[in-house]
Amino acid sequence: MTPAWLYDLALCLHLLGAFTLVSGTVVAIVGFEAARRRTSSSEIALVLGLARVGALLVVAGVVFAGAFGLWLVDLGHWGYGTTWVDAAIGLLGLVAVVGWAGGQRPKQARKLAGALAAQGLPPSTELRALLGDRIALVLNYLAAAALLAIVVLMVVKPGSPHQ
Repeated sequence: MTPAWLYDLALCLHLLGAFTLVSGTVVAIVGFEAARRRTSSSEIALVLGLARVGALLVVAGVVFAGAFGLWLVDLGHWGYGTTWVDAAIGLLGLVAVVGWAGGQRPKQARKLAGALAAQGLPPSTELRALLGDRIALVLNYLAAAALLAIVVLMVVKPGSPHQ
């Protein structure tokens, strides 16, 4: 039998990771969308730098929420093979892979905006193309939707008896 304090510790750390993941996602999305609306290279570079902080929080959140979530499954009474647990694990993998892929264009845009800003140049056509890349947008919003689905699964726990 697992001591209650150990389960509570794992749950607290899992929730800390989940909050970090969600807040990082919000910061990254808001930063990227704000950068798309800026008119100077220096502003774009600054806002994309903040979006990068959000992306780093996402990485930390994936690691913490994932690791401590797996520990919770081990400590708890659900177990692997439970549909909502397996779906959440799969969706977390999807968030990580799709979010990484979707973040490549914003990363390139941040570097280019910084270089343009250092030279005192306005946003180039290439920078605007990176900021408007439809594939990157779709991938990033797909990752955010998958994250929302994970939150719903964690709250509802479909098929599990009421606790």
